[in-house]
Amino acid sequence: MVAMKPLMVLGCTSDAGKSWIVTALCRWFAREGVRVAPFKAQNMSNNARVVAGGEIGVAQWLQAKAAGVEPDVRMNPVLLKPEADTQSQVVVRGVVDRELSTIPWEHRHDALWTPMAESFDDLRDEFDLVVIEGAGSPAEINLRDQVNNRMIQHADAAGLLVSDIDRGGSFAHLYGTWALVPDETRDRLRGFVLNRFRGDATLLAPGPERLTELTGMDFTGVVPMIDHQLPREEGADERSTATVGAPRVVIPRLPYGSNLDEFQLLSTVASIRWTAGPGAFDDLDPDRDLIVLPGSKHVIADLDWMRRCGLAEAVIGAVSRGVRCVGVCGGAMMLGRSIDDPTGVEGGRPARRDGLGLLGHDTVLRPSKSTVLTEVDALGGRFSGYEIRYGELTDGQRFISSGVVAATTVHGLFEHPEFVHRLLGVAVEPVLEQTFDLLADTIDEHLDVSALRASL
Repeated sequence: MVAMKPLMVLGCTSDAGKSWIVTALCRWFAREGVRVAPFKAQNMSNNARVVAGGEIGVAQWLQAKAAGVEPDVRMNPVLLKPEADTQSQVVVRGVVDRELSTIPWEHRHDALWTPMAESFDDLRDEFDLVVIEGAGSPAEINLRDQVNNRMIQHADAAGLLVSDIDRGGSFAHLYGTWALVPDETRDRLRGFVLNRFRGDATLLAPGPERLTELTGMDFTGVVPMIDHQLPREEGADERSTATVGAPRVVIPRLPYGSNLDEFQLLSTVASIRWTAGPGAFDDLDPDRDLIVLPGSKHVIADLDWMRRCGLAEAVIGAVSRGVRCVGVCGGAMMLGRSIDDPTGVEGGRPARRDGLGLLGHDTVLRPSKSTVLTEVDALGGRFSGYEIRYGELTDGQRFISSGVVAATTVHGLFEHPEFVHRLLGVAVEPVLEQTFDLLADTIDEHLDVSALRASL
């Protein structure tokens, strides 16, 4: 296979659909026999996955899976994990860089560019095609943008500009973005996509044709609003495909909740309630329903929030009525007797809190983060997963079960159909591979893939 020009998918706005379109393109090109790799120079997310070398954003992990290649840290060399409204942990090539995390944002650019450029260059040398995902919008003229504009120039990539037409104003978004980006980026914008369209696409004429006349960008296609099971890159997923009468699962919507994408499979067989109030726990059925305390990027802050909102008391009350509860990573730490942060890993200064006291372990936050792929015995089976944490439970325990309460430091157990079946007693079908194929089929049907491939 002859190497192809890199393709960069940019968005007029955040959440325009860049991540899923890159995922779809990775599967589509892989089905065409192209050895393809995803890349995003910098991501901001508390949803991360452990791969060879450390951790990357979940979007690039999914894109690599869609491409049929092993995910690695080069695919997302810089990951920002928000810890407060104005503070983020900086992960470089899979590993936390504490020094960079304390440097003001405007002084980090040069230090971050080297791993970005080197990682991309490595992937370009190894694969036939690299599909690059942009970040936010390339037209943020108040910012020094090296994730979109510097990267598209460095890669000499063909640009595909995506707009979420469901928001309205797509033609203005597309034209305004095209007009505001640097000349070097504008010259590389080959086409545009109208994403998440509802209705009759013939009603769009002559808008796409007029935009091509104004900008020179080819009209690459209209992608309809589709129902798919790809996990959301950010935050809790409100979608549920469970049937009426399915078991209910209540999950607190923690301010610093992390790795929430791991509950996507669960949402196909259970009615999930994401909640910030105690009322959601009142009517849970001990015989079939479940509480899950998810992972947390800032465990002590999220535990304090649960107490302020009345959720801590609500969880304790529900468990006392026999409702089952499972804590994952940060949630597992909350279920114990105490959480001790002697070196200020989370808040910058030492802290200690009483836990919910539903299990007998204690947790100490260590200065170094553990990021490992692992296996754990749970519910009578052995399941693979990953750990991404500072907290160490008493005696290094990784799965604890006592009565109706269980806790694990291992993420990813809820992605195993057998684990969910043992927990809820319902049959579960895996959805990820068929989702990748659905996305690729959508690309095949609705985009001008011949013109897209020719531009590469």
